[in-house]
Amino acid sequence: MLKKEWFKKFRFLKAIFIGSIFTFVLSAIGNPAHSSEVTIKSHAIAMHGNAKYPADFQRFDYTSDQNKKGGLLRLAGYGTFDSLNAYIAKGNPADSLELIYDTLMVQSLDEPFTKYGLIAHSVEYPEDRSWVTFHLRPEATFHDGHKITAEDVVFTFDLLVKKGNPRYQFYYADVVNVEALNELSVKFTFKNTENKELPLIIGELPVFPKHFWKDKKFDKSSLELPLGSGPYKIKSVNAGRSIRYQRNENYWAKDLAVNAGLYNFDEINIDYYRDSNVAIEALKANEYDFRWENSSKFWATSYDIDSVKNKQLVKKQVIHQANKGMQAFAFNLRKTIFQDVELRKAISYAFDFEWSNQALFYNVYKRAYSFHSNSELAATGLPSPEELELLLPYKDQLPASVFSEAYVPPVSDGSGRNRPNLRKAKKLLDQAGYQVKDNQLYNDKGQAINFEILLVSPGFERIVNPFIKNLKKLGIYVNVRLVDSSQYINRKRSFDYDMMVHIFSQSESPGNEQQNFWGSTSANMNGSGNLAGVKNKVIDKLIENVVSAKSRPELVTASRALDRVLLHHYYAIPQWYTSSSRIVYWDKFNSPDVSPIYDRYFDKGIHTWWYDPDKAANLLSQQ
Repeated sequence: MLKKEWFKKFRFLKAIFIGSIFTFVLSAIGNPAHSSEVTIKSHAIAMHGNAKYPADFQRFDYTSDQNKKGGLLRLAGYGTFDSLNAYIAKGNPADSLELIYDTLMVQSLDEPFTKYGLIAHSVEYPEDRSWVTFHLRPEATFHDGHKITAEDVVFTFDLLVKKGNPRYQFYYADVVNVEALNELSVKFTFKNTENKELPLIIGELPVFPKHFWKDKKFDKSSLELPLGSGPYKIKSVNAGRSIRYQRNENYWAKDLAVNAGLYNFDEINIDYYRDSNVAIEALKANEYDFRWENSSKFWATSYDIDSVKNKQLVKKQVIHQANKGMQAFAFNLRKTIFQDVELRKAISYAFDFEWSNQALFYNVYKRAYSFHSNSELAATGLPSPEELELLLPYKDQLPASVFSEAYVPPVSDGSGRNRPNLRKAKKLLDQAGYQVKDNQLYNDKGQAINFEILLVSPGFERIVNPFIKNLKKLGIYVNVRLVDSSQYINRKRSFDYDMMVHIFSQSESPGNEQQNFWGSTSANMNGSGNLAGVKNKVIDKLIENVVSAKSRPELVTASRALDRVLLHHYYAIPQWYTSSSRIVYWDKFNSPDVSPIYDRYFDKGIHTWWYDPDKAANLLSQQ
């Protein structure tokens, strides 16, 4: 009897043991939910490879431990502004509003794409990056003392997707769920594991205070002072004319390593100028301190003055290694005449860069040749074997030139007599069925080929006019429409233009923002970045390859393949670029020994500088 009971008990225990083993095996090999249970928790996350800076780092290498807080930085804005909300597709926002907001993480400027914790002290994710959890710092607060919580993060995400600029719908399209796990932890779950960049993109999220915005209209342009959490507050606003920021003495994150050596000025004032010539004269009269000079003409001719010769007013070029994207004449394919790639290609021959560079730009520029100029991501030569793997499945749907010709922008002899290129353009137009009648070019449907170039800068007319003159020789008549900054922004958002000058800005690690630039779904969405109106299923597929790249080599290959196809469709006419930032400033500042190499405009590098009262006093005594 005892033996029988003992045997029953043994069989019961054995069944439990075997069942436990079976459950464990299933959970280890058969349950996807458990397959990603092993997580990585870190102070930083890199797109590819490892983060440069360890958890205990003290500061970024492009900052200095000699920095001092104090002083005023005076800057110039251009045009005007009528809004203090830079996150919606309405209004013309003031400059530098990002200074009042903190983000979950912050990007280092000496790595291609790595994020370090700011509001979040750490980031947690599985190896397949199917979700990400941000663990917030308990000391993080808004300017009014309210604690930043996971609830604020969820609120911000929902607000930007529903009422923010359309670009956020593309950035966050693969997020299927956002949940506050507790007061200080928030989890984002993704549709799939293809987009390895998404945890970093989410890390860029600014965090808005729910208690401030919940009863306000976020999507309405306004000059009401917003509540932030960043290193600066808005001190005062003179609508359309000036905005002044004041450093927050009680900034919760002032002692964090990611902020060490940064945000040194007590106040930053931005006065607005409607004309660049007036702005330069104001700089020379010491009405403001620092100017980013984007005009080669002004750089070459406007600073031949005593204060520059005496090095009181400093001209300097800051070399960088950043992806410069492409500045270009952008076609709007929503206009029926521009649907024809042969016409777009022919028009590109009328822009004489070599003559412009010599006669107008003092030979300071290089010809833009890619949507990733100055970067390893640019397509050059013929497709590599790795690129062909991505391109050949669509060979019948792509221009034959993608596989047989290296894209090279038209080149002239620089003499100003652009006849060889105009003859090539004429040949293309003849072969495509275009005809000239009474000096006017018509397509095979009888449409006259005329269009308008939308400009916001008067200084650009001298560049556009020779282009227009060459087009006239082909029977194409072009008008220039010069508008103020508010009209320009509104027309750009509503795609109300034929052609415009645009800078296609790119990051060092392209990702799902390419859907905003080139994706079919963004073509008819007002406010999107798809200025050309591209609707192409093959390009949609090539964008997916960029987004899903699992390594840096894969990303380079996918970006080059996409770049190559875009170039051979002639959606834009490349203009020029430079691999340095030109700056002019009064000698009243000190700066670190090293500049951030991926700061393409030096718009972030200025915040590593600090005011030197002795230099300022010496400068004043000499004037």
